[in-house]
Amino acid sequence: MSLFKLKSKFKPAGDQPQAIEKLVNGLKKGNRYQTLLGVTGSGKTFSMANVITQFNKSVLVMAPNKALAAQLYREYKNFFPENSVNYFVSYYDYYQPEAYMPTSDTYIEKEAMINQEIDRLRHQATSALMSRKDVIIVASVSCIYNLGVPSNYFESAINLSVGQPIVRGDLMRQLVKIQFTRTPGALERGKFRARGDVFEIMPASENIAYRIEIVDQKISEINIVNVLTRTVKEKLNEAVIFPVKHFISSEPQMKEALKEIKKELKERLDYFKKKELYLEEERLERRTKYDMEMLKTLGFCHGIENYSRHLAGKLAGEAPDTLLAYFPWKDGKPDFLTIMDESHIGLPQVRGMYAGDQSRKQVLAQYGWRLPSALDNRPLRFDEFEKRVGQVIFTSATPGDFEIKKSSQIAEQVIRPTGLIDPPIEVRPVFDKKTNKGQVDDLMKEIDQIVKKGERAIVNVLTKKMAEELNEFLLRKNYTVNYLHSDIKTLQRTEILTDFRRGKFNVLIGVNLLREGLDLPEVTFVAIMDADREGFLRSEESLMQTMGRAARNVAGKVVLYADTITGSMKRAMAEVERRREKQLAYNKKHGITPQTTHKAIEDFLDIPEPEAEDGKLIKKKHRS
Repeated sequence: MSLFKLKSKFKPAGDQPQAIEKLVNGLKKGNRYQTLLGVTGSGKTFSMANVITQFNKSVLVMAPNKALAAQLYREYKNFFPENSVNYFVSYYDYYQPEAYMPTSDTYIEKEAMINQEIDRLRHQATSALMSRKDVIIVASVSCIYNLGVPSNYFESAINLSVGQPIVRGDLMRQLVKIQFTRTPGALERGKFRARGDVFEIMPASENIAYRIEIVDQKISEINIVNVLTRTVKEKLNEAVIFPVKHFISSEPQMKEALKEIKKELKERLDYFKKKELYLEEERLERRTKYDMEMLKTLGFCHGIENYSRHLAGKLAGEAPDTLLAYFPWKDGKPDFLTIMDESHIGLPQVRGMYAGDQSRKQVLAQYGWRLPSALDNRPLRFDEFEKRVGQVIFTSATPGDFEIKKSSQIAEQVIRPTGLIDPPIEVRPVFDKKTNKGQVDDLMKEIDQIVKKGERAIVNVLTKKMAEELNEFLLRKNYTVNYLHSDIKTLQRTEILTDFRRGKFNVLIGVNLLREGLDLPEVTFVAIMDADREGFLRSEESLMQTMGRAARNVAGKVVLYADTITGSMKRAMAEVERRREKQLAYNKKHGITPQTTHKAIEDFLDIPEPEAEDGKLIKKKHRS
């Protein structure tokens, strides 16, 4: 019996049945790597959902950015409503890493704004992995960063059940030990209230509160309560309270860690003395001793992750524990399926994370801002990542050399279930000397047609500044537009995409985020500005991915603004033409009339709505 129950009114069609069968057989044979080469709009996610139902193991789905991760989360959540589908991305709305610039003697302290809702979803993901088997985690590349030892996280969880003997003081100490904070006021995530023998606890992973009542030093009741009114919503026989922080250590581990930190500090101070680096010596001694005192007193300190090697009891250079370590392992090997969505982008990201992180931390250690062991608080190296992901399926419309060379087989998915063919491509000049008009003038003519029909357009530009400036220009011309790039906060990105689909504006301008995987079936026109600027953003793969945003609508059309035809443009257009011929021939043979993809418009993430005093939800108003 399958762990996963797929809910869908559709059955595999087009190229999907043969691709699903091929990939499932490959998994059963033990193939380490496989690739699903699927054109935009061919239903790669639906195919992978069908594969998941037949493989019966926990699944990690890796996406190259937060916006795509949010979309995939919603799609898998809809496919598997009875299973645990989770979202795990970086929880920073703003992040300035700790750094030191020797040339100007400038130290930049770590500064971060944590998004509490995303932090909750991260805890929800790790809690699910620790408590059930039917788990799908949709994650960004942040899943390869140091997270804390999973065994500590699991073993530190407090298991409570009705009838269990417990003393009020012991429960309070256990909660504080796993980083809960006692509060006399409003209950928030990671806090608890204790009034007499009644405890109200709000876990880090949920937007609910547990009420634990103790009578005669035994738990008499466990209830889920309304956070505002404290009315009982559900009675339970047992509950598991997981730690507030992923970095958690037992008392013996903390003592051993402090001993090792002290030892490393002495060795490093001796080194600085020998080299007559007295400023570095004083700086390191002051900072580390302060952190040690905080760890000893509170069990936590600012920047605790920099001591993760000692807290986890690992050797120098040993790979950190990441989200991958929280997944099931069997006989020392990963026992879960990894799906790398848009792998041609995701794999280079994984390769590049380690080097960038190390160069910054080496400078911090060299000048006495951190102990050398801070370098072991890091993302995985690519070879370490490979050892920790088990069987992998890459999915992409434009797989890279790594996927093609490593894969035991490539399943091609060119024929769409809807019969849609790749959109026609036109090349128009960036500047037309005959009319003395530029690409923006031509773009506005196209947008006028889009507005009349109530359709949507995507405009791809080269830089964030260009996106913002074009947005301002079109707003002044009374067009309804918005822009999207990496500086926009995670949750706001999903709101912008949802508003775009709802028709609150007709034109979306972007740079790199408007390429891979975004499912926007209302889009009928894609414009790529300055398409002849050869480079990463105008490579063959990038052009094909961007053009694919118009492939979910029967009226889809693409315009490349270029004064010359580059090699990337020529190859991309040739591949699109090859696919069009194959798709047209299939439709003719089977008498298929292409149909626009229809997809319900819904919020990508499950952001809980506040409850009124009567327990009813207060509906949030969508931005206009």
